[in-house]
Amino acid sequence: MSIWVCGEVLIDILPTGPVVGGGPANTAKALARLGYDVDFIDGISTDAFGVSARKELSQDGVGLDLTLTSDKPTCTATVTLDSKGSASYEFLIAGTATFDFDSSWLPDPSRLKPSVLHIGTLVTVIQPGADVLYGWAAQVGEFAPIVFDPNIRPSVLGDREQYVQSVEKWVSISSVVKVSDDDIKWLYPDQSLDEVAHRWIAGGVSCVVITRGAHGLIGFTEHGMEEVDGAKVAVIDTVGAGDTVGAIVVEGIIKHSVHGLEGNVLNEVLHKAAVAAGITCSRAGAQPPRTHELLEAMEK
Repeated sequence: MSIWVCGEVLIDILPTGPVVGGGPANTAKALARLGYDVDFIDGISTDAFGVSARKELSQDGVGLDLTLTSDKPTCTATVTLDSKGSASYEFLIAGTATFDFDSSWLPDPSRLKPSVLHIGTLVTVIQPGADVLYGWAAQVGEFAPIVFDPNIRPSVLGDREQYVQSVEKWVSISSVVKVSDDDIKWLYPDQSLDEVAHRWIAGGVSCVVITRGAHGLIGFTEHGMEEVDGAKVAVIDTVGAGDTVGAIVVEGIIKHSVHGLEGNVLNEVLHKAAVAAGITCSRAGAQPPRTHELLEAMEK
């Protein structure tokens, strides 16, 4: 059984030039670099950007048998970095292969039985594909835990109420939610991090992992909270850092099960995620660590 990662692979137009990006693609890459059997699910264009994306994912060991080959263009995201290396994005989405989801080509979970589904970012809000994916993911949830990463993009969907409705719908079918503090503050400006986390857990989520940049991570479960500091690194940019955290959370589920993410085990997973994200931040673009790099960093 493989890990399924569903969501966009696109091209980030960085100040230094175009690179393969997209939060879910970054998570798939991170998992593959750690040696896991991962299948990526998205439409990939036959244009030059799509060829580049397919080549890079394949070189990192990401399985592409479940992707759709499409003649539609690749979505691009123009990236602007602030003085601290934090990224903002301007997307070209309409009519792209990246968001061309349809039940006719999505894989059958009853036949293939994935071990985990990681899904999130824009594919969960861009219509009509988002509704198709929601129905499909609900079926996947009968066979595997779902890890949801909303990865909020207000520049694409600025209607907060509509965004909240979408996020809450996806949370309702998820076992684990990985979300940033900035995401929560934008979605729920009048609620604290722990209020949101506890509400989601009361609704059936087993674990909520909140990233806080340099301030580290917090993990909430029904039985308590675990908190770890961020890794101290020289930040080049933060592209892919949260996606790397998502990969380590998925790894934690593979090793310990969803309900095993408690107490000391959860703390260890969060610490590993912080170290891995720190390595990603120390590099330009989304370049998550390989197993030996992460092990070396963990030993320091």
